[in-house]
Amino acid sequence: MNTNFITHEPADTYHARSRSGEFMSSHLLADFRESPALFRKEINGEIEQKDTPAFVLGRAAHSLILEGRTAFDRDFVVTDGPVNPRTGEPYGAKTKAYAEWLAAQDREVVSGKDYSFILNLQRSVHLHAAASELLASGEAEGVVRVEYSGVPCQIRMDWFSPEHGLVDLKTCDSLKWFESDCRRYGYIFQLAFYRAVIRIVTGVTVPIHIIAVEKNEPFATGVWQLTGEVLDLAERINEAALERYKNCQHTGIWPTGYEDIRIIDSL
Repeated sequence: MNTNFITHEPADTYHARSRSGEFMSSHLLADFRESPALFRKEINGEIEQKDTPAFVLGRAAHSLILEGRTAFDRDFVVTDGPVNPRTGEPYGAKTKAYAEWLAAQDREVVSGKDYSFILNLQRSVHLHAAASELLASGEAEGVVRVEYSGVPCQIRMDWFSPEHGLVDLKTCDSLKWFESDCRRYGYIFQLAFYRAVIRIVTGVTVPIHIIAVEKNEPFATGVWQLTGEVLDLAERINEAALERYKNCQHTGIWPTGYEDIRIIDSL
Protein backbone atom coordinates (compact mmCIF):
# COMPACT_ATOMS: atom_id res chain seq x y z
CA MET A 1 0.00 0.00 0.00
CA ASN A 2 1.50 3.34 -1.00
CA THR A 3 1.41 6.40 1.22
CA ASN A 4 1.02 9.16 -1.36
CA PHE A 5 -2.25 10.21 0.26
CA ILE A 6 -0.29 11.49 3.29
CA THR A 7 1.06 15.03 3.62
CA HIS A 8 3.25 16.61 6.29
CA GLU A 9 3.13 20.01 7.95
CA PRO A 10 4.04 21.63 11.29
CA ALA A 11 1.76 20.70 14.18
CA ASP A 12 0.85 24.37 14.74
CA THR A 13 -0.43 24.65 11.16
CA TYR A 14 -2.53 21.54 11.52
CA HIS A 15 -4.07 22.53 14.86
CA ALA A 16 -4.79 26.08 13.70
CA ARG A 17 -6.96 24.73 10.89
CA SER A 18 -9.00 22.76 13.43
CA ARG A 19 -9.30 25.56 15.97
CA SER A 20 -10.60 27.92 13.29
CA GLY A 21 -13.37 25.49 12.41
CA GLU A 22 -12.04 24.99 8.88
CA PHE A 23 -11.67 21.24 9.43
CA MET A 24 -13.26 18.85 11.90
CA SER A 25 -10.76 16.79 13.89
CA SER A 26 -11.36 13.77 16.10
CA HIS A 27 -10.77 15.86 19.23
CA LEU A 28 -13.21 18.56 18.14
CA LEU A 29 -15.78 15.92 17.26
CA ALA A 30 -15.36 14.45 20.75
CA ASP A 31 -16.08 17.88 22.22
CA PHE A 32 -19.11 18.24 19.94
CA ARG A 33 -20.47 14.86 21.05
CA GLU A 34 -20.15 16.05 24.64
CA SER A 35 -21.64 19.49 24.02
CA PRO A 36 -22.27 21.40 20.78
CA ALA A 37 -22.19 24.59 22.86
CA LEU A 38 -18.69 23.76 24.08
CA PHE A 39 -17.56 23.02 20.53
CA ARG A 40 -18.94 26.35 19.31
CA LYS A 41 -17.09 28.30 21.99
CA GLU A 42 -13.86 26.52 21.10
CA ILE A 43 -13.91 27.33 17.40
CA ASN A 44 -14.99 30.91 18.17
CA GLY A 45 -11.86 31.33 20.30
CA GLU A 46 -13.86 31.89 23.47
CA ILE A 47 -11.99 29.18 25.38
CA GLU A 48 -8.31 29.73 26.03
CA GLN A 49 -6.11 26.94 24.71
CA LYS A 50 -3.37 26.47 27.30
CA ASP A 51 -0.13 24.69 26.43
CA THR A 52 0.78 22.90 29.65
CA PRO A 53 4.14 21.29 30.52
CA ALA A 54 2.42 17.90 30.19
CA PHE A 55 1.48 18.68 26.58
CA VAL A 56 5.07 19.69 25.79
CA LEU A 57 6.34 16.47 27.37
CA GLY A 58 3.86 14.42 25.35
CA ARG A 59 4.91 16.06 22.09
CA ALA A 60 8.56 15.51 22.94
CA ALA A 61 7.96 11.83 23.72
CA HIS A 62 6.12 11.29 20.44
CA SER A 63 8.87 13.05 18.53
CA LEU A 64 11.72 11.02 20.00
CA ILE A 65 9.94 7.65 19.91
CA LEU A 66 8.35 7.95 16.47
CA GLU A 67 10.61 10.33 14.54
CA GLY A 68 14.01 9.85 16.14
CA ARG A 69 16.71 12.06 17.60
CA THR A 70 17.28 14.23 14.51
CA ALA A 71 13.64 15.33 14.40
CA PHE A 72 13.61 15.71 18.19
CA ASP A 73 16.63 18.04 18.10
CA ARG A 74 14.98 20.11 15.38
CA ASP A 75 12.02 20.96 17.60
CA PHE A 76 13.28 20.51 21.19
CA VAL A 77 16.29 21.42 23.28
CA VAL A 78 17.32 19.55 26.43
CA THR A 79 18.35 22.00 29.14
CA ASP A 80 17.51 22.98 32.70
CA GLY A 81 17.57 26.64 31.76
CA PRO A 82 19.58 29.63 32.92
CA VAL A 83 21.60 29.44 36.15
CA ASN A 84 21.17 31.90 39.00
CA PRO A 85 24.71 33.26 39.54
CA ARG A 86 24.05 33.79 43.24
CA THR A 87 23.10 30.19 43.96
CA GLY A 88 24.72 28.27 41.11
CA GLU A 89 21.38 26.51 40.55
CA PRO A 90 18.91 26.86 37.67
CA TYR A 91 16.19 29.48 38.10
CA GLY A 92 12.82 28.03 39.08
CA ALA A 93 10.30 27.53 36.31
CA LYS A 94 7.98 30.12 37.90
CA THR A 95 10.57 32.92 38.14
CA LYS A 96 10.63 36.00 35.92
CA ALA A 97 14.19 35.23 34.80
CA TYR A 98 13.18 31.76 33.61
CA ALA A 99 10.05 33.08 31.87
CA GLU A 100 12.09 35.69 29.98
CA TRP A 101 14.67 33.10 29.00
CA LEU A 102 11.98 30.67 27.86
CA ALA A 103 10.28 33.29 25.70
CA ALA A 104 13.54 33.83 23.81
CA GLN A 105 13.98 30.14 22.86
CA ASP A 106 13.35 29.04 19.28
CA ARG A 107 12.69 25.43 20.29
CA GLU A 108 10.53 23.86 22.98
CA VAL A 109 12.44 23.15 26.19
CA VAL A 110 12.72 19.74 27.82
CA SER A 111 14.48 19.47 31.18
CA GLY A 112 17.21 16.91 31.78
CA LYS A 113 14.91 15.03 34.15
CA ASP A 114 12.10 14.92 31.61
CA TYR A 115 14.47 13.81 28.88
CA SER A 116 15.59 10.88 31.01
CA PHE A 117 11.93 9.99 31.48
CA ILE A 118 11.33 10.10 27.71
CA LEU A 119 14.34 7.87 27.12
CA ASN A 120 12.76 5.28 29.43
CA LEU A 121 9.60 5.37 27.33
CA GLN A 122 11.55 5.11 24.08
CA ARG A 123 13.62 2.19 25.34
CA SER A 124 10.52 0.31 26.48
CA VAL A 125 8.70 0.74 23.17
CA HIS A 126 11.69 -0.24 21.06
CA LEU A 127 12.41 -3.34 23.16
CA HIS A 128 8.84 -4.61 22.80
CA ALA A 129 8.83 -7.09 19.90
CA ALA A 130 5.32 -6.35 18.60
CA ALA A 131 5.63 -2.58 19.02
CA SER A 132 9.02 -2.57 17.32
CA GLU A 133 7.59 -4.53 14.39
CA LEU A 134 4.70 -2.09 13.97
CA LEU A 135 7.15 0.83 13.87
CA ALA A 136 9.74 -0.86 11.66
CA SER A 137 8.67 1.05 8.55
CA GLY A 138 6.21 3.85 7.94
CA GLU A 139 5.61 7.57 8.37
CA ALA A 140 5.14 9.62 11.53
CA GLU A 141 2.75 12.55 12.01
CA GLY A 142 1.13 12.22 8.59
CA VAL A 143 -1.83 14.46 7.74
CA VAL A 144 -4.88 13.46 5.69
CA ARG A 145 -7.79 15.74 4.73
CA VAL A 146 -11.05 14.68 3.13
CA GLU A 147 -14.79 15.34 3.18
CA TYR A 148 -16.41 12.83 5.53
CA SER A 149 -20.21 12.65 5.80
CA GLY A 150 -20.35 16.02 4.05
CA VAL A 151 -17.97 17.69 6.54
CA PRO A 152 -14.36 18.75 5.79
CA CYS A 153 -12.26 16.62 8.16
CA GLN A 154 -8.60 16.14 8.97
CA ILE A 155 -6.43 13.69 10.90
CA ARG A 156 -2.79 13.71 12.03
CA MET A 157 -1.66 10.14 12.53
CA ASP A 158 1.02 9.15 15.02
CA TRP A 159 2.27 6.46 12.64
CA PHE A 160 1.12 4.89 9.40
CA SER A 161 2.64 1.63 8.22
CA PRO A 162 1.97 0.41 4.67
CA GLU A 163 2.07 -3.14 6.05
CA HIS A 164 0.34 -2.77 9.43
CA GLY A 165 -1.97 0.22 8.97
CA LEU A 166 -2.57 2.90 11.57
CA VAL A 167 -0.60 2.83 14.81
CA ASP A 168 -1.35 5.20 17.69
CA LEU A 169 1.01 5.82 20.62
CA LYS A 170 -0.43 6.43 24.08
CA THR A 171 1.01 6.77 27.56
CA CYS A 172 -0.81 5.52 30.64
CA ASP A 173 -0.43 5.13 34.38
CA SER A 174 -0.89 1.35 34.24
CA LEU A 175 -1.31 -1.15 31.42
CA LYS A 176 -3.64 -3.04 33.75
CA TRP A 177 -6.27 -0.35 33.28
CA PHE A 178 -5.48 0.66 29.71
CA GLU A 179 -8.56 -0.94 28.19
CA SER A 180 -10.65 1.18 30.56
CA ASP A 181 -8.60 4.22 29.50
CA CYS A 182 -9.55 3.52 25.87
CA ARG A 183 -13.21 3.94 26.75
CA ARG A 184 -12.74 6.71 29.32
CA TYR A 185 -10.69 8.96 27.03
CA GLY A 186 -12.50 8.19 23.77
CA TYR A 187 -9.56 6.53 22.03
CA ILE A 188 -11.86 4.13 20.19
CA PHE A 189 -13.90 7.00 18.72
CA GLN A 190 -10.71 8.83 17.74
CA LEU A 191 -9.28 5.86 15.89
CA ALA A 192 -12.60 4.98 14.26
CA PHE A 193 -12.62 8.55 12.88
CA TYR A 194 -9.05 8.10 11.58
CA ARG A 195 -9.91 4.74 10.00
CA ALA A 196 -12.91 6.20 8.19
CA VAL A 197 -10.90 9.13 6.78
CA ILE A 198 -8.18 6.76 5.55
CA ARG A 199 -10.81 4.51 3.93
CA ILE A 200 -12.33 7.43 2.02
CA VAL A 201 -9.01 8.40 0.40
CA THR A 202 -7.61 4.88 -0.13
CA GLY A 203 -10.63 2.61 -0.41
CA VAL A 204 -8.99 0.35 2.18
CA THR A 205 -10.14 -0.41 5.73
CA VAL A 206 -6.79 -0.57 7.50
CA PRO A 207 -5.97 -2.38 10.76
CA ILE A 208 -5.76 -0.25 13.91
CA HIS A 209 -3.23 -0.81 16.70
CA ILE A 210 -2.44 1.11 19.86
CA ILE A 211 0.97 1.03 21.51
CA ALA A 212 0.65 1.97 25.18
CA VAL A 213 3.60 2.62 27.49
CA GLU A 214 3.47 3.16 31.23
CA LYS A 215 4.67 6.48 32.67
CA ASN A 216 5.88 4.74 35.82
CA GLU A 217 8.29 1.94 36.63
CA PRO A 218 8.77 -0.54 35.09
CA PHE A 219 7.74 1.56 32.03
CA ALA A 220 6.12 -1.52 30.48
CA THR A 221 4.79 -1.41 26.92
CA GLY A 222 1.73 -3.23 25.59
CA VAL A 223 0.07 -3.45 22.17
CA TRP A 224 -3.65 -3.68 21.44
CA GLN A 225 -5.49 -4.24 18.16
CA LEU A 226 -8.99 -2.81 17.92
CA THR A 227 -11.56 -5.13 16.39
CA GLY A 228 -13.61 -4.19 13.37
CA GLU A 229 -16.81 -4.60 15.38
CA VAL A 230 -15.94 -2.05 18.05
CA LEU A 231 -14.61 0.40 15.45
CA ASP A 232 -17.73 -0.01 13.29
CA LEU A 233 -19.94 0.86 16.27
CA ALA A 234 -17.84 3.92 17.14
CA GLU A 235 -17.89 4.96 13.48
CA ARG A 236 -21.69 4.95 13.41
CA ILE A 237 -21.77 7.12 16.53
CA ASN A 238 -19.25 9.52 14.97
CA GLU A 239 -21.29 9.77 11.78
CA ALA A 240 -24.46 10.50 13.76
CA ALA A 241 -22.56 13.30 15.51
CA LEU A 242 -21.44 14.70 12.14
CA GLU A 243 -25.09 14.77 11.03
CA ARG A 244 -26.02 16.67 14.20
CA TYR A 245 -23.11 19.04 13.55
CA LYS A 246 -24.43 19.86 10.07
CA ASN A 247 -27.87 20.47 11.57
CA CYS A 248 -26.38 22.88 14.13
CA GLN A 249 -24.63 24.72 11.31
CA HIS A 250 -27.92 24.97 9.42
CA THR A 251 -30.06 26.10 12.34
CA GLY A 252 -27.48 28.14 14.23
CA ILE A 253 -28.58 26.38 17.42
CA TRP A 254 -25.77 24.86 19.50
CA PRO A 255 -27.32 23.12 22.54
CA THR A 256 -25.48 22.07 25.68
CA GLY A 257 -27.21 18.68 25.57
CA TYR A 258 -28.88 19.30 28.93
CA GLU A 259 -31.85 21.40 27.83
CA ASP A 260 -34.44 18.76 28.72
CA ILE A 261 -35.37 17.57 32.21
CA ARG A 262 -33.60 14.34 33.12
CA ILE A 263 -34.84 11.66 35.48
CA ILE A 264 -32.99 10.01 38.35
CA ASP A 265 -34.94 6.89 39.22
CA SER A 266 -32.46 4.63 41.04
CA LEU A 267 -29.90 4.75 43.83
